[in-house]
Amino acid sequence: MAGDGCRLYLITPPAFDPLPFADLMAMALDAGDVACVQLRLKDVDDDALRRAIDALRPVAQSRGVAFLINDRPDLAVAHGCDGAHVGQDDTPAAVARKILGDLQLGVTCHTSRDLAFEAGEAGADYVAFGAFFPTTTKDTKFLAEPEILAWWHEMMELPCVAIGGIDAQNCAPLVQAGADFLAVVGAVWNHPDGPAAGVRAMCSAIASA
Repeated sequence: MAGDGCRLYLITPPAFDPLPFADLMAMALDAGDVACVQLRLKDVDDDALRRAIDALRPVAQSRGVAFLINDRPDLAVAHGCDGAHVGQDDTPAAVARKILGDLQLGVTCHTSRDLAFEAGEAGADYVAFGAFFPTTTKDTKFLAEPEILAWWHEMMELPCVAIGGIDAQNCAPLVQAGADFLAVVGAVWNHPDGPAAGVRAMCSAIASA
């Protein structure tokens, strides 16, 4: 996920049919610079997760895009993913680090500097702050301010991801504050002109911020 400047980090919708979604994802990834795709399916069994990984992982990796899975470092290792992302209520970061070995580990830190430091000490490859704006993707229990990105960017070399309600209209302050990646869901997958247009809009907004 290395790259100069702020880049786009795509998270899948919470529910989808893997095979047709793979075609949509391919068009989205071909539309602009995307650093990473995180597979985030909740409340599905392992077979459903494996089917989604098998459908989507080759689409991302063939384009040089990192493919991560939410909360399942074991499946990330077993099925050729590039890493995993864990939340504070998921597999502990230190445990995930041991499972993943050299694969990438991201950790949700909400609005907490302490959690971000702990994630770094546990071996995270990036920390995620948010939500920065209200979002319908999940319950917004924590609302972050851009200053936490500026503080982290000034203090630490470890990359940070901004997440939560981000779109092409509101992302500029986050880019300016020092976010290394902007994680988005609805801004791309729910774009009225389709996911490819959503990626183009986000990349244009990042470049002009």
